[in-house]
Amino acid sequence: MPVNITNRADAEAIIREQIVSNIFQDAPKHSVFMGMARKLPNMTSNQTRIRVLDFLPTAYWVDGDTGMKQTTRQAWDNVYLNAGELAVIVPIPDAVLSDSEFDIFGEITPRVMEAIGQKVDAAVIFGDNRPREWQADIVTLARQAGNNVSPAAGKDYYDLILGENGVFAKVEDDGYGVSGALAPMNFKSKLRGLRDTTGQPIFKSNMQDVARYTLDGAPITFPENGSFYANIAQLVVGDFGQAVYSIRQDITVKILTEGVIQDPTTKEIVYNLAQQDMTALRVVFRMGWALPNPATRMNEDRTGCAFAYLEPGTPVATQKVTFTVTDGKTESPTAYKGARVNVNGAILVTDNAGKAEFNLRAGIYTAKITKKGYIPVTETVIVAAAAVTKAVTLVAQE
Repeated sequence: MPVNITNRADAEAIIREQIVSNIFQDAPKHSVFMGMARKLPNMTSNQTRIRVLDFLPTAYWVDGDTGMKQTTRQAWDNVYLNAGELAVIVPIPDAVLSDSEFDIFGEITPRVMEAIGQKVDAAVIFGDNRPREWQADIVTLARQAGNNVSPAAGKDYYDLILGENGVFAKVEDDGYGVSGALAPMNFKSKLRGLRDTTGQPIFKSNMQDVARYTLDGAPITFPENGSFYANIAQLVVGDFGQAVYSIRQDITVKILTEGVIQDPTTKEIVYNLAQQDMTALRVVFRMGWALPNPATRMNEDRTGCAFAYLEPGTPVATQKVTFTVTDGKTESPTAYKGARVNVNGAILVTDNAGKAEFNLRAGIYTAKITKKGYIPVTETVIVAAAAVTKAVTLVAQE
C-alpha cells in the first residue's frame, strides 16, 4: 500500500526562503603606493615642476701658501609631475535601481575607488597601462640602475634579500636606506621557510604568535588589491619616501541622468540615458607621481635608484635599447662620452664609445639626451619584440 506525503518539493512554492540582509564581501582595499610614498600639495594645473639638485659642487686642497684656488659649480634640474586621469562610468537602468533592496550606487562606489587604487599601484610600480605622460615605473627605473637581483643556485631568500649583493644592498649601494617592502601574499610562505643556523624559523618564534614581517626593520606590505604582479617581481624594496605624488583632482563622483554613452572604440552610441530611463555613476580621479632622484654624494650622476627588486624564476622579457651619441659626421664620427640619456626618468651616462644601454619592456618611451654645451635632443622610442638602436647627433651650442 503506497504511503503518500507532502514533501519539500511539493511545498517549495510556499516555503519561505531566508535571505541574509547584508552582502557578504571583503572590505575595499586602497592604494598601497599612496600610503607609503610622500604626498605633495595638490596640483594646481595638469603639470607640476619640481626643482632637484642635478650637479654637486666640490672642494679642492690648495698647494702651499700661494697655490691657485680652483672653481666649482652647482646645477639644478626640473622633474615634472604630469596628471594622469582614471575614470569610469557605470550605467544602470532606473527600473533596476528602483527594484533593488540595496543602494546599488552605494555598493558600487567603494569598489570603484578600490579599482582606482589598484590601477595606481599597478601603473606606478609595474608600469601596467602607465599613462604615456608619466615617467617609467619603479621596477623599470630599478632595472636600468642595475638594482635587479636574480635567484641563483645555492642562495636562499635570506641571501637574495639581506645578503651581500641582495636587494637591500643594491639600494644601499646607491646611498639610500630601505624604508619598506612589497610582496605578494604567497611570499609569506617563503619567509616562513627561512631558518637560522640552529634551524629555528626567523620570522616566527612559536606557533601561537602572529608573525610580524619586517626585513632589517623595514615593514613588508602584502597588497590585497590585486596590484602586485608576481610574474614581474617577487619582492620590491626601497626608500618609499623618495617617491612623491600629487593629486590634481581627488576622487569625484557624479550622478548622470542625461547624455549618451558611446563605445570607446567605434564611437557608436550605446545608451541614451534620458531616452532609455537610465542613470549613470561617473567617477574621475587625476594624479601625478615622480621619483625625482636628486644628485647625492653617493649618487652624483643620478644613475642610481632608491628601489630594487627580486626577479621571479623566469624574468619578464625585455629588449636591449642602445643609444649611440656622436657628432653625426659621416666619416669618423666623434663619440661623446658623458652624455646623459634620460628615458622616462631612468638615467644612464654614455661610455667611451658614446653608448648607453637600457633594458626595457614593450612600450613607447620618451628619451632626452643632454650634454653640457650641446643642444638637448628628444627621441621617441618604440619597443616591441626586438632590440632597438638609436643614433643620436648632438650639436654644439653657439
